[in-house]
Amino acid sequence: MTVASVAEIRDGVRSGARSAVDVCRTAIERIESVDATLNAFNTVVAERAMARAAEIDADRHRFASAPLAGVPVALKDNICTRGIRTTASSRILETFVPPYDSTVVARLQAAGAVIIGKTNCDEFAMGSSNENSAFGPVRNPWALDRIPGGSAVAVAAGMTPLSFGSETGGSIRQPASMCGITGLKPTYGRVSRYGLLAFGSSLDQIGPFGHTARDCAVALGVIAGVDSADSTSATHAVDDYEGALSGEIRGLRVGVPSRLLASGVDAEISRALSASLDVLRARGATIVDIELPHAKYAISVYYLVATAEASSNLARYDGVRYGLRIAQDDLGAMYARSREKGFGAEVKRRIMLGTYVLSAGYYDAYYLKAQQVRTLILRDYHDAFEAVDVVAMPTSPIPPFTIGEKTADPLQMYLADVFTVSANLAGLPAISVPCGFTTTRLPIGLQLTGRAFDERTLLRVADAYERDTEWWKQQPPTAR
Repeated sequence: MTVASVAEIRDGVRSGARSAVDVCRTAIERIESVDATLNAFNTVVAERAMARAAEIDADRHRFASAPLAGVPVALKDNICTRGIRTTASSRILETFVPPYDSTVVARLQAAGAVIIGKTNCDEFAMGSSNENSAFGPVRNPWALDRIPGGSAVAVAAGMTPLSFGSETGGSIRQPASMCGITGLKPTYGRVSRYGLLAFGSSLDQIGPFGHTARDCAVALGVIAGVDSADSTSATHAVDDYEGALSGEIRGLRVGVPSRLLASGVDAEISRALSASLDVLRARGATIVDIELPHAKYAISVYYLVATAEASSNLARYDGVRYGLRIAQDDLGAMYARSREKGFGAEVKRRIMLGTYVLSAGYYDAYYLKAQQVRTLILRDYHDAFEAVDVVAMPTSPIPPFTIGEKTADPLQMYLADVFTVSANLAGLPAISVPCGFTTTRLPIGLQLTGRAFDERTLLRVADAYERDTEWWKQQPPTAR
């Protein structure tokens, strides 16, 4: 099937050349056609979406300059939506319907977007494989036995042209890479976290999935900006991200941490990275070897910081105020039973790890030490950006693995995030763009990391790369 870009839909709806109702109906029919196989959606609000699309068509003048007029959008099921079930793919929130919209949702609505539904995810976003959902794994549209990510699958399989996910350690970039689309994690503080169900509060960030860097640039322009409801949101001015996509990168310096990539990377992924660097070099960029000496500690640091913050954030799910409650004779037993029945194995594992590292006698040895090394990881990037404009490496060291392949060994699962977690720890923006396929037609992603609040340069490089390649045009079997 032919997939229209975000800009094509927006411009068509605003001019009257396209009907928002027709665009919405096509998206819903596509979901009905393929999602029984892929399991990308937890909730679809077809009637509500069609009513919203009809409103846009009926009052086209009001949406004449709306940046997402009539664009169907899917949201990860941990982003609160007023009147739409928001579960975080957990039994403990299976029936939770928020009484308010997150700031991101409010901004999308104001921009003319049509929310289609909520996508499946790892429970409380704990993982990048989507195998930890209480509602079953999502299947990769390129190979149904492989892992993907719900919001990424919605775009890759042609169900929506745009979707939004959250990322704590790679849950935007990894699924984007594994599904052959583009995914952007903005700088920490660039996008409001108000209404995002918290996992790791110093790491979490909402970002877009699209087929191209231009799709993501349009989306970021809508959701970025300071928010009085989120004290961690930044006051930096929002750039014209779409306007920055000139295709011009002559003189730009691309850093490659060759020592970090010397081992543990699949051979086909290494070759794809090398070919990608050749494309950027041909466009006038300079490739520079850099050092990120503390990146090898990033996984250890991440799984101390993230689990500690998860332990704190998930303490609110106690069966008292909202969510699942298992009635018992005393309060302590009610807490225990509600959490036992409501949380899955991975969430319990991370809560226990986080509680341990924050406990008396271990705080200094683990959590405090992790925060100190986190500072060193950030310093490495600051030093690198003295010499380069972006840092390039694979998004994942391995191709998408089969569903169930790593669930018995969580450490192997965690190691798949080795190239993504540093950007979260350092609060930096990073993007994954399609850069090739394995011999078995599994997608490969190129990751670019930029300076804080310099998404403009990051998107410009990604767009320039896409102009000289056609990987982003490839469609999986379920999208044809």
